[in-house]
Amino acid sequence: MKKDTPSYLHFNAEKYEWKPEIDYHKHPELYRVGKGEQGVLICEPYKSEIGQYWRFKNEEIALESSEKIFGLFLRYVKENDFVGADMSRKYLQMGFTRARRYFNYKGGKKYDASDNYKLLERGSGDPEKAKSADVFYKKWKEAEELPEYKKMKNEWKEKYG
Repeated sequence: MKKDTPSYLHFNAEKYEWKPEIDYHKHPELYRVGKGEQGVLICEPYKSEIGQYWRFKNEEIALESSEKIFGLFLRYVKENDFVGADMSRKYLQMGFTRARRYFNYKGGKKYDASDNYKLLERGSGDPEKAKSADVFYKKWKEAEELPEYKKMKNEWKEKYG
């Protein structure tokens, strides 16, 4: 049986599609959609443009954050900037997943690094984070369902993978 350990323990930066030294605004053709939130904390200048607004401490902050990021998403779609739109979508998704992690696990820590990465107790986190997660989930799904974004994403994947 496979041991449940964090995927980052076996991370190989050489094989990772996203590189911190690339300016993805100048070289959008190097961007890959990937799976889930991959590349979200690497792809510049979008990481800096979008990430500064990413917050999920409580429902009120999550509402403000998700609205700002969704506004950036819509702007990128309007400007036909798929990379910016997809990165915004990823930040909305990450708002959901990270808030859920903090709801499920105290301090957002899923593993105990000092104990051979033993899985920690689920259900020990902050109930307020569930509200934040719900806020981000709705905006993430709204972004994914926008017809213009869907079209851009399909065209991008056909052209670049």
